[in-house]
Amino acid sequence: MDWTRREFVANIAALAIGATLPFGRALAQSASGANGRDRVLLCNEDSNTLSVIDPTTNTVAGTINLTSFDEDPRPPFRLVTGGVTPSHASMIAKPLYHGAINIHGAAPSPDNKLLACTGRGTSNVYLIDLETMKVIGNTPNPQASNQTNAERITTGVLVGREPHEPTFSRNGKELWVTVRGENRIAVLDTAAAIDESRGGTSRAVRQYVDCINGPAQVWFSADGMLAFVISQKASQLEVMDTHFGADGFSRPKRRMLIDIKTQDPFGFTPFQKTVPDGTELWLSHKLADAVSAWSVDTEPKALEAIALGKLARPNHVEFVENTRGKVGYASLARVDDGGPGGIAASQIAIIDRSAAPGSRKVVGMFFSHGREAHGLWTNPENSLLYIAHEQDELPNTPNAGQTVCTAFDVSDPFKPQFIAQIPLGDLIVPSGKLRNKKSINLVYVRPGARSQTA
Repeated sequence: MDWTRREFVANIAALAIGATLPFGRALAQSASGANGRDRVLLCNEDSNTLSVIDPTTNTVAGTINLTSFDEDPRPPFRLVTGGVTPSHASMIAKPLYHGAINIHGAAPSPDNKLLACTGRGTSNVYLIDLETMKVIGNTPNPQASNQTNAERITTGVLVGREPHEPTFSRNGKELWVTVRGENRIAVLDTAAAIDESRGGTSRAVRQYVDCINGPAQVWFSADGMLAFVISQKASQLEVMDTHFGADGFSRPKRRMLIDIKTQDPFGFTPFQKTVPDGTELWLSHKLADAVSAWSVDTEPKALEAIALGKLARPNHVEFVENTRGKVGYASLARVDDGGPGGIAASQIAIIDRSAAPGSRKVVGMFFSHGREAHGLWTNPENSLLYIAHEQDELPNTPNAGQTVCTAFDVSDPFKPQFIAQIPLGDLIVPSGKLRNKKSINLVYVRPGARSQTA
């Protein structure tokens, strides 16, 4: 990744701080499964940036800029104008701002070489090369100087109002994006999306597929033959036949709608994921303060609903399976008093998945060491867990005023051990600093290795 001189100095300083950690801790981290190619990426919704963390050092390795600030040297286009940094709302409303607005969802390709992320406010999708950590489609800035950024941000691919989550097909040839402000899914040709992002003549959107209103996310069965669609406006789960052909592209057909009012009477299910063996689909019901598990087949059956506690407000689910057990984790947006060191923090629910469906329950909680936990992702070895947070840390705490990512050793999934709280810092543009804040999605990637979407 290319750095400005100030970014280089800042990151060297961060590494120096990391070097002061006890030797035993550093050794434990390296022994836990991370390697030099691994990266953790967080979507920062309020700064429109992607933080990139090196899990071998648990420091920020860089920040990917999806804004268009400082592409032009004139004051209306600068992040800092007259020594003043404007509010978030006024920043993205600046004249001729054409960068991302509300970066939110993200998913890696099956080979972990490509990341798709959505701009909720810009109605588009950006693609990131995970081997170079470069935005695909950026072009040289014709006004580049020591006062401006060297690149001009791509438009990406426009897909429709309020795109929420992207999901790659199991073969990687398509990207399905739920258009949450509408009742349809944009199905993109991945190769064409790369070309369109670069300004080519390809048209990435192969088709729009009608679906339930307010679609939040698509997830595929392990064989790729079924697509499941959840909603944040309807108490329904939709099942589609994908009908992938010999050419690798789908011909989707709507199969059935399942009433899930019993599990989610409020019609607000923002996230879903299949368990590692692909036999169950877990849904997160944020306003119902619960998660539910379903069989993965052409007519899914409810296996159970698991209550998480009053105002738990679950965001994402993640699964860890290793020699010490099988668990499901649910990140809770609720912030509780009495966290580590007396500092308010969110908690992560631990659900024992070794129990038979219908009898599984929350067997423990652990503090996330951050506020309003959101994205969760584990490394391929299922020994490390990373957590994204929406809120900044409180005053008079070590990372006050910073949004943080936290890391845990989950080699014993029932007893997660805190490793590090990682402040996300700033994106440094020529005119000033843009603080990385409000992390939503988080993914752990190892380029070339099989991802959770494979």
